[in-house]
Amino acid sequence: MYTTYFNETHEEVRRNVRRFVERHVSPGIQDWEEAGTFPRELYTLAGEAGILGVGYPEALGGNSEGDVFMMLVVTEELLRAGSGGFFSSLMSHGIALPPIAKWGSDAMKQRVVPEVLRGERIISLAVTEPGGGSDVANLTTRAVDCGDHYKVSGSKTYITSGIRADYYTVAVRTGGEGYGGVSMLLMEKGMPGFTTGQPLKKMGWWCSDTAELFFDNVVVPKSNLIGQENCGFLMIMNNFESERLGLACYANMMSELALNAAIDYAKNRTTFGKPLSKHQVIRHKIADMATQLEASREFTYRVAARMHAGKNALKEVSMAKNFATKTSDFITYEAVQIFGGMGYMRESLVERLYRDNRIASIGGGTYEIMNEIIGKQLGL
Repeated sequence: MYTTYFNETHEEVRRNVRRFVERHVSPGIQDWEEAGTFPRELYTLAGEAGILGVGYPEALGGNSEGDVFMMLVVTEELLRAGSGGFFSSLMSHGIALPPIAKWGSDAMKQRVVPEVLRGERIISLAVTEPGGGSDVANLTTRAVDCGDHYKVSGSKTYITSGIRADYYTVAVRTGGEGYGGVSMLLMEKGMPGFTTGQPLKKMGWWCSDTAELFFDNVVVPKSNLIGQENCGFLMIMNNFESERLGLACYANMMSELALNAAIDYAKNRTTFGKPLSKHQVIRHKIADMATQLEASREFTYRVAARMHAGKNALKEVSMAKNFATKTSDFITYEAVQIFGGMGYMRESLVERLYRDNRIASIGGGTYEIMNEIIGKQLGL
């Protein structure tokens, strides 16, 4: 159906990831959601399966450098387990590792990237601050230059894999106010003065650990600077484009799973002496859901093709994210409505999808920030 975008190599990877999910993830996902975590061994299993290495060069232990659609394949298939929390934590390296792989020193790349891609170590991105949210340019975590090292003080919040991570890609202020004073540092668990809070309790993403980080004069060697000093904002913005495409794909998968669940339920649930699917109002709901998903997914793929071709897609990827998340808001809501009381039960897939979907229009830049970007790109 989507041969314009995916070739046989993509489909081979799709089958591989789907087998991984069916064997190692789906049987345990309900228990992990209730427990609020999942086994750490899943990282090494995903590393052995080559899943974590997608999008990284072979020289660093990866297997498919620069293929945007390969990353979409991995995202789609991992999400078939029906848990946004599992996906976000297992793939937290997808937003934390690119700055190191692209701008880190050779020594840093060789030390960090291969073991993360093997699943031996976990890495987390730490940008968001308690008082900042989407206002990345005005972050306040300070890294004071002390000659051969920095002393870092401040805090971060809402950090995915914040507790179990071994490495952290941390946005800090090394210069003056605004975007021109931001740098990126590699920090490690166990550094004196670096602590994490208790797991944050969330509406969704239950089996993903999300944490606050605290830095109290943490000594970080200058060799842990990623790229050049005061150039971190560019790295964050570069990272955001692929993250936003991923979130559009995420939202589309929330929609697809909810739509499929609603279709199955409508066929098998009987009310007033006939299946739900025989009630016109239900058929029309599902028709609207399917139509919106089809439009959203096609738009996302077209934007991915633009990015894959190396073209600027800042406006388009912001549009795709907003369109996909608005669509998933609608579809997950309607799926719960079709399920009725069962849709409100925690044993129901659509109940989890409804909760896990909500973060998509917040993370990676809010819906409102996306509209600001779109407006500026239109010359407003």
